[in-house]
Amino acid sequence: MRAVVVGAGEVGYHVAERLSTEKHDVVVVDVLPKRLEYVQTRLDVAVVEGSGASPGVLEMAGIRNAGLLAAVTSIDEVNLVCCMSVRGGTDLVKVARVSNPDFYADGANLRPELFGVDVMINPERELALETLRLLEATEATDIATFAGGAVHLVGLKVTDDAPIAGRTFAEIGSDIGQSPMLTVALKRGDRTIVPKGATAVKSGDHLYIVATESSISTSLELCGYHTSKVRRVMIAGGSHEAYYLAQLLHQHRGQAIMLVKERDRAQELAEKLDQALVLNGDATDLELLELEGVGGVSAFVALTDHDEINILSALLAKHAGAKQVVTLVNRMDYMPLARLIGLETVVSPRLSAANAILRYVRRGSVTSVATFKDSEAEAIAFEVSAGSPLVGLRLADADFPEGAIVAAIIREAEVEAIVPRGDDKLLAGDQAVVFALPEAVGPVTELFPT
Repeated sequence: MRAVVVGAGEVGYHVAERLSTEKHDVVVVDVLPKRLEYVQTRLDVAVVEGSGASPGVLEMAGIRNAGLLAAVTSIDEVNLVCCMSVRGGTDLVKVARVSNPDFYADGANLRPELFGVDVMINPERELALETLRLLEATEATDIATFAGGAVHLVGLKVTDDAPIAGRTFAEIGSDIGQSPMLTVALKRGDRTIVPKGATAVKSGDHLYIVATESSISTSLELCGYHTSKVRRVMIAGGSHEAYYLAQLLHQHRGQAIMLVKERDRAQELAEKLDQALVLNGDATDLELLELEGVGGVSAFVALTDHDEINILSALLAKHAGAKQVVTLVNRMDYMPLARLIGLETVVSPRLSAANAILRYVRRGSVTSVATFKDSEAEAIAFEVSAGSPLVGLRLADADFPEGAIVAAIIREAEVEAIVPRGDDKLLAGDQAVVFALPEAVGPVTELFPT
């Protein structure tokens, strides 16, 4: 499939990278030659210099033969005009990144169909939702939900004193019995593997665990953590992400304390968020953090527009005693650095955007997709049709691709979320959540025809 990605910034680069890895024919469009040069030297993609809002530029990018247009520049209006300008084929899916909260406010007249847009994605709000889930899961480094929250896929780092450290998965499984949880991947150093029964867990390993809502606390305890209730959260920054998170905390009966350096923005947010405490101050001022009681809040979340400020303020908050710290990082090359210096829980807007866009790339039987910050693996939810060769087979007997595993089964007929074992079977009408390494995504998709 040909995919045209308009915008070679952080979001566009990551979307192009994921699509290129899966062997799609990708063309990246941007007005800045330096960005295009950066993309072309690192990815197997074609580039076109020019504005994505120009029909002529889109023609040069081959939009007539494309299956996807992803307009993901940092300017909402350009993305919308880009989708309006398209004269593509009937199978073209048009996705526009629209971040301005005013476009989503109650009573807003912005409707995707008016602009010829199939779906509008809001990476900032998606990131705020992910952050809220991470806060609720305490020490999770990644979290994705499926089937309306019936199943969670949680990333956890194994602590030195975790009950499972030094034990094999077979031993752990015999202890927890039929508990509704399953480790689908283990990241150790630069390697991500799908573990087997003989695989031993080491402290410092990064586990990806599928669990139902009721068993998340067990997953945390096995990795050496304890659950806690989110009540007061200190947020650094006045970004769109910070605004959305403050709203979500209020809806979940939490309180937001916001530190906003820019006086005008602080005043604007104070008027819009009467349920939050908005303070005009610098989150990198350790004295201010201590004065405002950062050591007594449930969590500190760094959501400014600058990665360096986020990392510094998060380190200061952690030093001052913050129980949980979440750091926004846009640049992917900063993520290993953040974790190296002790900032384990990192969030990224461009990963949120990629999750939304990949769902529409694959369409068909795919209902949702989740990517992860520290791994190239994906969690993909498929609708199981009667034509799938897996229907009726025990999972232990299924010829499933190497590097992939069925992580969960959602059976609507019984309103049940199943964390499967070898004896479980897929039925037509089920939703199957599959965790797959990049080389297994194509073969797995073939097993779930529409």
